[in-house]
Amino acid sequence: MRTIFRKWLRQKDGATAVEFSMVGVPFVLITVGIIELALMFTAQSLLHESMFTAARLVRTGQLQDSGGNGETMFRDAVCGFSEVLIPCNRIQFHVREVPDFASAGEDEPEFDEDGNLTDTSFDAGGPSSIVVIRVVYNYPLRTPLMGSIFANRGDNRRTMLSTMVLQTEPYQ
Repeated sequence: MRTIFRKWLRQKDGATAVEFSMVGVPFVLITVGIIELALMFTAQSLLHESMFTAARLVRTGQLQDSGGNGETMFRDAVCGFSEVLIPCNRIQFHVREVPDFASAGEDEPEFDEDGNLTDTSFDAGGPSSIVVIRVVYNYPLRTPLMGSIFANRGDNRRTMLSTMVLQTEPYQ
């Protein structure tokens, strides 16, 4: 009996399969989590860059002088740049004129229980006015482990917010 037990301890036929079963699942979860984290940071960068591109229309007065619906033109500018990773119907924005730069810092965004902006008004101002622009997107985290670590909401979503305060040019 003792020789059979020693012989069984020396055999290494299934060692690789056992080691892979212990290491494989965490490896796959970490790899998928890294990919999702990269997508999340890319989406944040796209959101910020799309807001910056659309804010240029406000700053130069192209949006105000277009004669059309400024809110639709702004949404199209934001969505045209970010639609690679972010669905346009889930982007929210708030554009409003403020009296001075000091009051722009006091204007904190308010969210409802679902993480949506409560105020989505649109007022691009006029020549030489100070405008606060906020673009918000609730990014859904799909990997369970990444959702519990990086979500800033209880439903595995991370609220991404991009804000810009600018003074429009004295266009005429």
